[in-house]
Amino acid sequence: MSAIPQSMPPVLVLVGPTAIGKTALSLEIAERFDCEIVSVDSMQVYRYMDIGTAKAGIAERSRVPHHLIDIIDPDERYDAARFVSDATAAIFAIHRRNKLPLLTGGTGLYLKALVDGIFECMPVDHRIRARLQERLATEGAAQLHRELTACDPPSAARIHVNDSQRLLRALEIYQCTGISWSSHLQEHRGRSAPAAWGDMLQIGLTCDRQTLYDRINARCRRMIADGLEQEVRGLLARGYRKELPSLQSIGYRHIINYIDKTWTLAQTLMYLSRDTRRYAKRQYTWFNGMRQLEWHTVAASTPIIERIASWRDQLPCMP
Repeated sequence: MSAIPQSMPPVLVLVGPTAIGKTALSLEIAERFDCEIVSVDSMQVYRYMDIGTAKAGIAERSRVPHHLIDIIDPDERYDAARFVSDATAAIFAIHRRNKLPLLTGGTGLYLKALVDGIFECMPVDHRIRARLQERLATEGAAQLHRELTACDPPSAARIHVNDSQRLLRALEIYQCTGISWSSHLQEHRGRSAPAAWGDMLQIGLTCDRQTLYDRINARCRRMIADGLEQEVRGLLARGYRKELPSLQSIGYRHIINYIDKTWTLAQTLMYLSRDTRRYAKRQYTWFNGMRQLEWHTVAASTPIIERIASWRDQLPCMP
């Protein structure tokens, strides 16, 4: 990962859980304050995965330039370290165009890595990884996840049982070093962080929990109506294996279970809605741990606009 410059330009951040309404508000903010948008989303980086990742549509992206969307194929690896490098490069490029970067999305790990820093990844132990991959194939992810829960509860809490890539990495780190991944993160927290971000306004969006769940349920129904099944079948037809981490994410693994006739369509919608609600709760857990976030109710956009305007007017050297 390339070094992060020590003098960081101003950055505006707008984050919140899935389906809360970030896209509409981010477009309003971007047009009002002459921003370019940098996606903070671990799934929107993938090409051909539009409906299930709730990407802004082509018309919406034509209104405001977007970055870190559609930058890799579904079988490529993307992680927090690469995000920090890519996002930092995008931020400086946006400033060179005399625009304001607006980081928006729902992947708390990525934002935290950008703000607080991450330690350099340890080298892979190929023997341990091969042994874990063999165990994954023979014993299943649930068994490995139970082992992770025993040796590294914080990592197990944030890693889904079907996220085999991170599951194996967490167990590999523990078996290589005898120290949990979460302990490594805590020990190295801030060591590779920028010396000072300078002016960064971080806004978190919230709303009544039932309202959010209703929005999530409606979005899940809309995804299926908009052709999520066809999108998944298209990915499989391109040769992407259903075991890929990208295709084991929320929405995609659910439709794969429907295609495989494991679930009915009604069951697929039920589990998709349930798991998306649970994901939203995990997103709040991440964001609640970020002390610099200022929380605002998404339904009241005027105070958010006024807060950004006040912050924006105090920035030096901005057009």
